[in-house]
Amino acid sequence: MFSSAGSSALAGRVAVVAGATRGAGRGIAAALGEAGATVVCTGRTSSVVDLRSDYDRPETVEETAELVGGLGGVGIAVPTDHLDVAQVRALADRLRVEFGAIDILVNDIWGAEVLKGPPSTWDRPMWEHDLDDGLRILRLGVETHLITSHCLLPLLIKRPGGLLVEVTDGTAEFNAHHYRLSAFYDLAKISVNRIAFSQGHDLAPFGCTAVAVTPGWLRSEMMLENYCVSATDWRDALGPTRADGGPIAPAAFTESESPRFVGRGVAAMAADPDRARWNQRSASSVELAREYGFTDVDGRQPDAWAEQ
Repeated sequence: MFSSAGSSALAGRVAVVAGATRGAGRGIAAALGEAGATVVCTGRTSSVVDLRSDYDRPETVEETAELVGGLGGVGIAVPTDHLDVAQVRALADRLRVEFGAIDILVNDIWGAEVLKGPPSTWDRPMWEHDLDDGLRILRLGVETHLITSHCLLPLLIKRPGGLLVEVTDGTAEFNAHHYRLSAFYDLAKISVNRIAFSQGHDLAPFGCTAVAVTPGWLRSEMMLENYCVSATDWRDALGPTRADGGPIAPAAFTESESPRFVGRGVAAMAADPDRARWNQRSASSVELAREYGFTDVDGRQPDAWAEQ
């Protein structure tokens, strides 16, 4: 059984989590910190640098870096806009000078949660969606991953054993048989699975591994806020009624997961000497939990995909 919490399984490893400000990115950075890694946390929302984010949210990359440090790792915040090639190249130059190489790269850049719209706007013909919003979804969800890999993978291949994790929504198998909200969102999430497959082809000769990973129903900061609950009292959203009059979540919310769950899956793969067996594959957080024996922060192995 693998447990990243309080371990030193990744001590001495250098990880970059691109898109670590909140959500799955923050959870992955935290779990890598639990395992003792040095984690470079990037994203646009910062307390020290004025970068424009698509969200008006309070979370910052500096907070994520502090969280990593508090869990036993070393957290380093580097505010970065991953659509700006010059900024990502500057990040690569800094990493090259400070570390020489990196061991783990997590591409969790997204930022299009608002652009995909509320459920009432899903499943409409693509021509009824705003074109500018749709194209920006693709820029934020696909182009950022390509830019980041292009600039940082030369640092990952400097020594064998490197791990590239592409974070998306839905496994390759699931997405191949299910339409995902809109043509733009669908393409973005399917593309990231294929990017991992393609990059696995490129990385294998260097002894490195690429894998696509998806969380289930993620209790991100935005999701908790949507149901007017916190990370500790999230079950209150299940109803059947709420004394505070807040929104009631569907019954499937019982199988939702904290961002740390998918993070522990990434940490487990990174610590696995046989991680190359995951190359070019696509896996969910619960699949990784069953493979490696870890649990979410509440001791469970939630499976939101079983409800689909």
